[in-house]
Amino acid sequence: MLPTLGDFRRDQLAVAALFSFLGFQYATWASRLPALKDRFDLGGTEVGLLLTAAGVGAAVSFPLVAPLMRRLGARRLALWSALVLVAVLPVLAAAGGYPLALLVIFVDGVAVGCLNVAMNAQGAALESHYGRAAMAQLHATFSGGSLGGALLASGVNTVTRSVTAHFAVAAVLGVLLLAGSRPRVLTDAPAPPAGERPAKDGRKGLKGLTGASRTALWLGCAMVFGTVVEGAMNDWSALYLTEETGASGRLAPLGIAVVSVMMVLARLLGDGWRGRWGDARMVRVGSTAAGAGLALALLTGGTWPALIGFACVGLGMATVTPCLSAVIGFVAGRTDLTTGMAVVAASAVLVAVCSWRVRFEEREAPGEAAPTAAAGGPG
Repeated sequence: MLPTLGDFRRDQLAVAALFSFLGFQYATWASRLPALKDRFDLGGTEVGLLLTAAGVGAAVSFPLVAPLMRRLGARRLALWSALVLVAVLPVLAAAGGYPLALLVIFVDGVAVGCLNVAMNAQGAALESHYGRAAMAQLHATFSGGSLGGALLASGVNTVTRSVTAHFAVAAVLGVLLLAGSRPRVLTDAPAPPAGERPAKDGRKGLKGLTGASRTALWLGCAMVFGTVVEGAMNDWSALYLTEETGASGRLAPLGIAVVSVMMVLARLLGDGWRGRWGDARMVRVGSTAAGAGLALALLTGGTWPALIGFACVGLGMATVTPCLSAVIGFVAGRTDLTTGMAVVAASAVLVAVCSWRVRFEEREAPGEAAPTAAAGGPG
């Protein structure tokens, strides 16, 4: 029996639940960084180390993912990783000291890395099985999950300042989300034959790189700066609002919420924009607008200009995958969060600079699915 559009939508929703869950879980604890900072009496550098622990955990997961995928398959790896992320929340809430919190966030980073690869593999299998494009909307649900986590944080904070209560509610919602998606999460697609290996080029050094290799290097540079920008919005916006603009604990999570709203909108409409203006213009104009909007907000000062600047970042950087921004913490530790956020603005502009060295391919005709990677960031 041939698969129907209804089958596709049901399976798409199941995989989208994984993307949404990851955004929700991340925004849940990131939005309470001000409370965690106060509990452990941390400075900017210590907060940066906390976020670095997540990055180190994600890096450690990279060599683990391939054998885990072979042993468990993408389906089971995604679900087990998600359950670890559920458990992280109450354990982090109960952590009695900064060293334990570092360990918990490290474990969180490992689980995030595993889930990230597994759920993107699920997305690739979905597109392959049904012959339909799905990745853009899947990535939009990551931002939707981040929005939900930020709004929940703001809502709970109006009732109680208890991190334990907040994380308990979030953990329950996460379990319900996973339970609803589990029956429809895809079984694993067959792996490529073990004997197939990409051809190697014997030439070494930058001078020997092909044009495609040089493009990949520049694209990699753009992605590094892009991940700093988007990751910093999730990691540091709440602290910036409370410490530099005097925003209340109820308003602080709205920094993540504003970025997430704009990213959801941009990702839902992004395929049409890319077809009309092309990838190159989208990256260059978007990243420049993000950097300029945030820089202007920092120069103006205040809570509402900051939120407008964050919205510019969300709109402009919507196609850049979410990742880490630990460097911001070390800058903030030596100066202040205004300087730290200024690094974010500069990074956004550098994305546009790097993108000028990337040769963008023309978009496929409407309705044709573009090739996608099986692994990578959710955003």
